[in-house]
Amino acid sequence: MLSLTVEFFHDVLSCWCFNASERVRAFVAAHPQVEVIHRAWPLGTDRTLFARLFPDPQAAKHEIVLQHWGDAVRVEHEHRIRPELMMSRDFEYPYSMPAQRGCKAAEKQAGQQGHWDFFDRAQVAHLSDCDNVADPDVLTRCARDVGLDVNAWLRDFEDPQRDIEIGVDLGIARAYGVVRVPILIAEARAQLHGEPWSTFGYRITAERLDGWYADLARARQTGRF
Repeated sequence: MLSLTVEFFHDVLSCWCFNASERVRAFVAAHPQVEVIHRAWPLGTDRTLFARLFPDPQAAKHEIVLQHWGDAVRVEHEHRIRPELMMSRDFEYPYSMPAQRGCKAAEKQAGQQGHWDFFDRAQVAHLSDCDNVADPDVLTRCARDVGLDVNAWLRDFEDPQRDIEIGVDLGIARAYGVVRVPILIAEARAQLHGEPWSTFGYRITAERLDGWYADLARARQTGRF
């Protein structure tokens, strides 16, 4: 069986990463010799992004949730993404950095598996529970739910080193030419992009994962990878 180190670039805010993470977990369960390294790729690096891209915060939330979440709902295995519930909430659409810092704080305490577990729990908070994942209280609850030492997580979450680590991931992404997530990169060179589904929606299916892995295994056998 082919052993691989795969970098998974993602953001808690991305509904397409929600589906991808589920499928990557199933893929790794079937191929335990594959190691996953999680990389932060925040879609919204500051609070002002959506104000600059949209006429007002409500317009931003309306398009992102009703259009992009709605597109993702149609490719879910089960109904987990809840656009209508998010539109009933009175907070503005969150930006990425608090949740990304939360992932890095989880990684500091519990390694790559801790990052992944926190990431998935924060995505449930964002896309299913429709809580505000820019709120530290929501993220603290996620840390508790995945079994982290919450006091240690809070110290790590507030440490400016987390922003440096996110910056390192963004630098790696730039070097690879990453322009959207989700994306998987094996051995720092073989990229698996999502399949185009909508204007901003690129999905990674189980079939694409299996085909990619089979291609890499054949390439390894012939000395081309």
